[in-house]
Amino acid sequence: MNFRLLTLTACAGILLIGSSAQALFAQIVPSAGATTELESQKARSPLSVEQIQNLARSITVKVASGQSWGSGILIQRQGSTYTVLTNEHVLRLGNSYQIHTPDGQVHTAQVLSVGQFNGNDLALLQFNSAQSYPIATLAASSAISMGDVTYASGFPADRDGFTFTRGQVSYLLPQPFKLGYQLGYSNDIFKGMSGGPVLNQYGEVVGINGKHKYPLWGNTYIFRDGSTPTAEVRQEMDSSSWAIPVQTFLQYAPQFAAIAQAPVPFPVNSTPVPTEPSFSVSPTPETNSPSQSTPSSSIWGEAEAMPANPADLPPRPGSFW
Repeated sequence: MNFRLLTLTACAGILLIGSSAQALFAQIVPSAGATTELESQKARSPLSVEQIQNLARSITVKVASGQSWGSGILIQRQGSTYTVLTNEHVLRLGNSYQIHTPDGQVHTAQVLSVGQFNGNDLALLQFNSAQSYPIATLAASSAISMGDVTYASGFPADRDGFTFTRGQVSYLLPQPFKLGYQLGYSNDIFKGMSGGPVLNQYGEVVGINGKHKYPLWGNTYIFRDGSTPTAEVRQEMDSSSWAIPVQTFLQYAPQFAAIAQAPVPFPVNSTPVPTEPSFSVSPTPETNSPSQSTPSSSIWGEAEAMPANPADLPPRPGSFW
């Protein structure tokens, strides 16, 4: 059975539907005072694929961390200081960082904020440059629906240069998994694309890449409350990549919102997906450094070691990149 979530208006909640029914999401109704924004969204025209690809290329940076790298998003410029949003796990690969901008320049970066997003896999870096780089527009409300087109970008470790993929929204979970992953999408995500943007058809950032399809081991689908979806649902979820909604970031850093509107929780008024009735999990810290062992180049960066016993760790190993 193919499970998908159906989001109705604020009073309707989320329902599970079978593969024979059409997956349909209505826009989540935001807080009062946001009508003008939604009306403007309906009135504007989507960008072309070429326009979004060029936009993605201009706002996506490579984040070198030690001897490996991830990706990041240019989200703010103040004078000559730029702020980059990425995943916290990208920074775990080293203790010195460089930002590779689209013009080929390399900039020394400093950590601005890490471990300050309530256990969500998010971090901020800053670097200085006299150059003028485009800045991403962060979606200021949770107006994203099941089946919406999604574009993802980043710098895969096993490919040459920038990569851009197209897909669509496949899951909008009522609550996040551990580390904040809540938005499922069909785009292919590769090692090195963690921290890069997920864009909507208007070129706005709606999520941050972080987990690829078909995790190699362990149960990566553990909700914050310790529950987990049923085995059948987990099998369906394996075919989706996963992102942290940009709304999660804006809840903890509202100063980065593109417009003056309080961010809407993502999503609202929802009901849980089916979970294993007898499943329980021991609490695990949101920050965990893998034990030293033999590196594996298949999923870990050169500077990060494969854990000696992956089953004993939280869902971080094998599911990222």
